[in-house]
Amino acid sequence: MQRSSIRTTIEDIVNYWFSRVDECGLSVDASEAHERCWRCGCRTKLEKCHIIPASSGGKDEPSNLILLCKRCHIDNPNVTDPEIMWDWLRAYSVPFYDTFWDLLGLKEYEFIYHKSFFSELGNLGINNTDEINNLLKEFAPIIIKEVKHHYGHPYINTATIAGAYRMILKEIARKYNKIITPLDYSVPRRQWYFGNEK
Repeated sequence: MQRSSIRTTIEDIVNYWFSRVDECGLSVDASEAHERCWRCGCRTKLEKCHIIPASSGGKDEPSNLILLCKRCHIDNPNVTDPEIMWDWLRAYSVPFYDTFWDLLGLKEYEFIYHKSFFSELGNLGINNTDEINNLLKEFAPIIIKEVKHHYGHPYINTATIAGAYRMILKEIARKYNKIITPLDYSVPRRQWYFGNEK
């Protein structure tokens, strides 16, 4: 059975929420909430997302809808406690538009390599912000040609973004004739599912 389209307008949703919630701590501000995803802050086609799922009795009303891109809509918490949605949105807030997926890719990089991309640059003796920016401008266009998205997906996933950063790091190391210390798989690692506490 196909669900009927939601009649509540984007304008109704924005007007409802931004007259009630503080935009501080969100990835979008009120003036652009009608065109940017409320989680990632990217300007893209938006979907009306239920806070309490329709399948659990959630209504198609502004008080039960937010605006997300397709990618974030798939990831959103599908639970009946409305507070969880707002906790999730605020947990992922970013200070600048169009940085969310890169930042998540950098987080994935740190998870895979147990070091941040920027600390690895520091290990190569590169700490100056201007130098880092210039190197990223130099190598990112080259590496991006080597990066693909999975068939059928309209976006590049975070593991691929992390891999692209690793490829950029390798190119930078080559340029400076430096060596990146590879991961030592013989050393036991704390399993990812136990969290970061030591």
